[in-house]
Amino acid sequence: MPARAGAHPPETGAQIRGEPVAAGVADTAGMVALPGGEFSMGNAHGDGYRSDGEGPVRPVRLDPFHLDARAVDNARFAAFVAATGYRTEAERLGWSYVFAGFLPAAVRRRSQRPERTPWWCAVEGAVWDHPEGPGSGLDDRADHPVVHVSWNDARAYCDWAGKRLPTEAEWEYAARGGLVGARYPWGDELDAGGEYRCNIWRGSFPAKNTAADGYRGTAPVDAFAPNGFGLYNMTGNVWEWCADWWTTEHGAVPVANPAGPATGEARVIRGGSHMCHDSYCFRYRVAARSANTPDSSSAHTGFRCALSTFAVA
Repeated sequence: MPARAGAHPPETGAQIRGEPVAAGVADTAGMVALPGGEFSMGNAHGDGYRSDGEGPVRPVRLDPFHLDARAVDNARFAAFVAATGYRTEAERLGWSYVFAGFLPAAVRRRSQRPERTPWWCAVEGAVWDHPEGPGSGLDDRADHPVVHVSWNDARAYCDWAGKRLPTEAEWEYAARGGLVGARYPWGDELDAGGEYRCNIWRGSFPAKNTAADGYRGTAPVDAFAPNGFGLYNMTGNVWEWCADWWTTEHGAVPVANPAGPATGEARVIRGGSHMCHDSYCFRYRVAARSANTPDSSSAHTGFRCALSTFAVA
């Protein structure tokens, strides 16, 4: 996934932080209470990317917490914007990344592209409520995950809602849905029994997506069956921001409530997206991980909120 610094975008400048918002009072409606406890974190299958730091498998202990059953959708984000007047970093910078296959030919021709991932176009005017740039909208996507949000934007929403982003350990524990060592939130087989369980790239990447699972782009936040904890779309659909700074160094001893390193250059993202395909980005697995700079945004990255259980009134 491209980061802001690597694409020579239409506009350049220093990192722009989102506008401050007033902290809200947490509401657990739409959240799932998770008991926490000890679980095995990391890839037990050996089918991941060594450079991503998916291993070693290690025991992790977590306190109880709440997590949104669904990713934050466009309707919820619109309510935040209406209440606060918040402008996302993509809006302030004037552009964000969109998959070339979703764009008219004229827009593709004039948009700059990262050399290593030329299927991404830096589209002027692509923002959360105009996902493919000027002329696009959300008429049929109110219940789809909000995209074109940076880590900073996601954090601002969480502050307003009185919540926070989940740690990476919380995210993986939740995604596993109570299963031990499984590859996906539902088990080890991608399409067990011929049933589609997530929104990923079907076909040959990046030339043809058959949309066999029902979606070429994003899907509603409650598409497909939930996992064992009642959480929807923990893999596929959109990448989800986590609280942690990125690192590939993990201890092999029990750790209680790990929160990642104190500083870094990129934040963790989890879950993969509708653009993941096993030929290029086999990261729609519960142990898979990646990262991006906290000011970066794209058409396939969103988030969900967490809440420490002790903070609930």
